[in-house]
Amino acid sequence: MASEIERKFLVRDASWQDAIERSEAIQQGYLAQTDRATIRVRVMGERGLITVKGVTNGITRDEYEYPIPVEEARAMLETLSVSSVIEKIRYQVRVGTHRWEIDVFAGENSGLILAEIELEREDAPFERPSWLGEEVSYDPRYFNANLARRPFRLWPVASRSS
Repeated sequence: MASEIERKFLVRDASWQDAIERSEAIQQGYLAQTDRATIRVRVMGERGLITVKGVTNGITRDEYEYPIPVEEARAMLETLSVSSVIEKIRYQVRVGTHRWEIDVFAGENSGLILAEIELEREDAPFERPSWLGEEVSYDPRYFNANLARRPFRLWPVASRSS
């Protein structure tokens, strides 16, 4: 069984941009969302992926991801998404021994920038860069599946974490 252990943070400032190693445009949509699982389709550059994610337990969840033809992924995004399609640019930045993924959202979620780090275990130590803001790992509003249903731009300004 594949598990994903991920922590998610808001980004405080743009100083992370000095350390960008690579970037990639991402479009993703959700084909199904239930209490037990979420099925996501993603186009990353010229690659298509389908992912099945289980229920989040703390910062851990089951995750199964498989490549699919990019043309089929695009068609699924257009015709089968049950909510709006998320658009973002993902940047990779290395801090210490860990790779961070910084997602700069566009479209309906424009203005939101999140940093994610995948860990080998929930209590694994990691270096906290100066640009790292508030942790939102446990706030379901920041889950991509929820951002597809209730985009960031619709949130009242007062309810956004800073």
